[in-house]
Amino acid sequence: MLQREMGRLGFQSSVVMFGAASLGKVTQQEADDSIAFARAHGVNHFDTAASYGDAELRMGPWMPRIRDEIFLATKTGERTKAKAKEQIYRSLELLQTDRLDLIQMHAVGTIEELDKCTASGGALEALLEAKDEGIVKAIGITGHGHQAPATHYEALQRFSFDTVLLPLNYHMYSLPEYRADFDRLLEEAGKQQTAVRVIKAIAKGPWAEGQERSFATWYEPFSEQKIIDACVHFVLSFPNIAGFASAGDVHLFPKIVDAVERYGSMTEEEAHRILSSISGYASPFGASTSIA
Repeated sequence: MLQREMGRLGFQSSVVMFGAASLGKVTQQEADDSIAFARAHGVNHFDTAASYGDAELRMGPWMPRIRDEIFLATKTGERTKAKAKEQIYRSLELLQTDRLDLIQMHAVGTIEELDKCTASGGALEALLEAKDEGIVKAIGITGHGHQAPATHYEALQRFSFDTVLLPLNYHMYSLPEYRADFDRLLEEAGKQQTAVRVIKAIAKGPWAEGQERSFATWYEPFSEQKIIDACVHFVLSFPNIAGFASAGDVHLFPKIVDAVERYGSMTEEEAHRILSSISGYASPFGASTSIA
């Protein structure tokens, strides 16, 4: 399993992160099988969130066995110090651990949301307090939507986050303003040694109205191995990206790991040819008037 260093944290992370949103609505046995597969294939970075259904609960039984072997990250979507701190302790309880490697302010994809988190009495104060108490080692920020790169750039002007987590795939990077904002964020993160981690690598676009949803993801994912290979090749072609989160469906995880294990076998030209020829490829967040 290919590993990359997570910025100034120095952790050698598997480039594919176990995206625990996939565990939100599965049985314990299904969760056990997916986590066991991850560990057998060298995945050492697990990323979950308080809002991912039963994900933290499903991961909990594993922590006494593997906690010292993995990088464990979770997220709080609360915006006030009091509620965020309460949620962090609840996550520790569900995950059956006394410490987190990373706690992230979740779904901060606009300046308005960033303002809430960084205001006096906001969530950032809870994360800083948790770090002072020794229950978390690092602090990050995540975001969805087309404004996430610009929002996270501004976030790094206000506080030197250890990590950022935001969308990236071939289609979104083809949007001129998104690409410009993402590149600017990547440059700033490099200066601050902030680890950049990405999501939505294999997202095809929104589910069509009335379309049968064959996967647990809230967006339509790619499921053909060749296309997943090309998507993984694209995101890993950025040397400054520490890793990407797997999609939110346990059935897609083996295909994603397979693509990572074969990374390097596809040329840039082949990946471009595959991804540029896909019909119906779109942003999972829909259209944006701010993007050309």
